[in-house]
Amino acid sequence: MSAIHLSKAGFDSRIAKIDSVATEWKFLGERPALIDFFATWCSPCQRLSPIIDELAEEYKGKVDIYKVDVDSEQELAALFRVRSIPTLVYIPMSGKPIVEPGGRSKGELKALIDERLL
Repeated sequence: MSAIHLSKAGFDSRIAKIDSVATEWKFLGERPALIDFFATWCSPCQRLSPIIDELAEEYKGKVDIYKVDVDSEQELAALFRVRSIPTLVYIPMSGKPIVEPGGRSKGELKALIDERLL
């Protein structure tokens, strides 16, 4: 299983209502989530992509892992103030999302997922 590509409509039904995010964060997911904001032309994103897919398999049923193409989903990128890619957004079951630019190694990502989401 690989990460799920997330569109604006998918975000609105799986993560949070886009129209209300600016005033109030209300997570709609059944499990914590990780969103990878990427672009197809981005070399660091290309290196991170297989790691994200591996994590999606390893955390299946525990953490929902998504990918958002910043070129086709600019509104979602703007929502999280994505200024550089890759950018990862950690969404715990309660509390606000944690936005973190830059890629990491698989080991570092596993430690962050375990610490922030589980």
